[in-house]
Amino acid sequence: MSELALSQALIPNNLPVPVSGGPLGSLEAYIQAVNQIPVLSAEEEQRLARRYRDHEDLDAARELVVSHLRFVVHVARGYNGYGLPMGDLIQEGNIGLMKAVKRFDPDQGVRLVSFAVHWIRAEMHEFILRNWRIVKVATTKAQRKLFFNLRKSKTRLGWLNAEEVRQVAKDLNVSEREVLEMESRLAGRDIGFDAPDDDDDNAPPAPVAYLEAHDQDPAAAYERADSEDNQLELLREGLQRLDARSRDIIRRRWLDHDSKVTLQELADEYGVSAERIRQIEANALKKMKALFVA
Repeated sequence: MSELALSQALIPNNLPVPVSGGPLGSLEAYIQAVNQIPVLSAEEEQRLARRYRDHEDLDAARELVVSHLRFVVHVARGYNGYGLPMGDLIQEGNIGLMKAVKRFDPDQGVRLVSFAVHWIRAEMHEFILRNWRIVKVATTKAQRKLFFNLRKSKTRLGWLNAEEVRQVAKDLNVSEREVLEMESRLAGRDIGFDAPDDDDDNAPPAPVAYLEAHDQDPAAAYERADSEDNQLELLREGLQRLDARSRDIIRRRWLDHDSKVTLQELADEYGVSAERIRQIEANALKKMKALFVA
């Protein structure tokens, strides 16, 4: 069964929906409703999980989801500081909860709430990164990690001083350059692409008046260029971490497109076998790849 079909089947018909942008009462009614749903005992949870796993019993899966909706609300409250509607965060977290129920194995000896927290937070994180800025502040896995951790690590509203930058970089195992770049992104303010409704003759022109579209979304173009710059910087950093021989082999095998050499040519030059050159190349690529997936 697909996740979409499962989610449609698990949505209770008689439960209020946490509507974003609607009256506050609708969200409060939802929170009150989910807080009144009884919490399952460990035995009940195991029984329901096995019914769904072994027989695809959607009633059992629905009961598992509904009994944990209050936990999604609890997690969503931890992300209040991002300025996004609580109702949207809750709905995204509910999607993560449904994914967790689908993958939950009752034989692993853990409660569903412990397993589901990863899926709930993952959906909320993706939602925050999609919506926190029109032009995204985090375009790689490393930047997404830094985005969330840097917000928690900042101890004051102003810019970090040199010592704080060093400490954050050390704690998060990233370079000081990455910390400063992300802090600059977090400090930036959103600028409307179109002119405001109450625009007057003395107001500065909006970006829509002077940015060329070229049939391309400016936000997507900026994000793509920023991601490419980040990857190039990581490539340079990776090359610098290699020893001279490994760096020469990678450069001549992968970066010098006009005069790419073979393994045998490098083997003859360094006085080793072609297999040894292949091993050095593979080890160097592995070290560099670690920077891109960190």
